[in-house]
Amino acid sequence: MSPNAPETGDAVTTPLNIAVLTVSDSRSAAEDRSGDALVQRLEAAGHQLAERDLQPDDIYALRAVVSRWIADPRIDAILTTGGTGITGRDGTPEAVSVLLDKTIDGFGELFRALSYEEIGTSSLQSRALSGVANGTYVFVLPGSTGACRTAWDQLIRAQLDDRTMPCNLTMLMPRLKEI
Repeated sequence: MSPNAPETGDAVTTPLNIAVLTVSDSRSAAEDRSGDALVQRLEAAGHQLAERDLQPDDIYALRAVVSRWIADPRIDAILTTGGTGITGRDGTPEAVSVLLDKTIDGFGELFRALSYEEIGTSSLQSRALSGVANGTYVFVLPGSTGACRTAWDQLIRAQLDDRTMPCNLTMLMPRLKEI
């Protein structure tokens, strides 16, 4: 955890509406441990689950769901889990990256650095990414529960907490649609 981030047990002062999308050809909603972990963590931090969905590894179906959420003014952030590997069916980064207005390159870089500490060189296979689209933050995470825990606990939670200093993503939200 960042030394400038609030303690884990403290609820945020600006709760966000966050949507969670699990991408999997093999999991059902009942078996979605990664999605469950993200929902539990975002709610424990004081945020609200806006919507939740599970879709197969289909670029166009993923784009449709994420596009709808990006266009929904009630949704502040989107977390996707799954489909970030390098196999033929892994297409979440391709589905989402074209929808982003801006990328947050540091997210993927930091995620892989943190993952390296946990899983070694296997971390190079992750294509985790983040960005902003229509004023909505989008985080594309690997499908493993451990990766979701790492991303939320060590990066996303603090950045979606308006008390994290010297800066955080929440404080930038009013300015995301500036021209």
